[in-house]
Amino acid sequence: MALRWYVVQAYSGFENQVKRSLEERVVRFGLEDAFGRSLVPTEEVVEMRDGQKRRSERKFFPGYVLVEMEMNDETWHMVKETPKVLGFIGGKADKPAPITQKEVDNILRRIEEGAEKPRPKVLFEVGEVVRVTEGPFKDFNGVVEEANYEKSRLLVAVQIFGRSTPVELEFYQVEKA
Repeated sequence: MALRWYVVQAYSGFENQVKRSLEERVVRFGLEDAFGRSLVPTEEVVEMRDGQKRRSERKFFPGYVLVEMEMNDETWHMVKETPKVLGFIGGKADKPAPITQKEVDNILRRIEEGAEKPRPKVLFEVGEVVRVTEGPFKDFNGVVEEANYEKSRLLVAVQIFGRSTPVELEFYQVEKA
């Protein structure tokens, strides 16, 4: 039987601990042939704090661990009895359903893209009100007209002398109002 990807629900905040526990238990139970990789899907994010760019990791599926495994009674019980595991997602309680290869490919692509090109920690939407924190328009409020995530820039309509003026700003120069 081939290895398939399954989603395991873990206590929130304990995803990495569950991943390590699973990997240790696989070796202890001698089930290396029935298991492949296990992943806590994360992406690198960038935020501005105190004028400094800081990189950190953000889980994009908090509370979940992806496990590549061959599903049978022994492997199901081994995963289910791992500390801080709540169970499998999808299918029935005693017969979980694997996620599709397309879903796996999308997740793996997102992990790779996050490593190559970090995403901003704060996402901005068109029409959202923001406050300028740096530059000549500091302390002005404005409305987001465009968000360019490739260049990490926003086009913000700022009220200057009673007129709406479009201003191009870096993500780090604004905060949500």
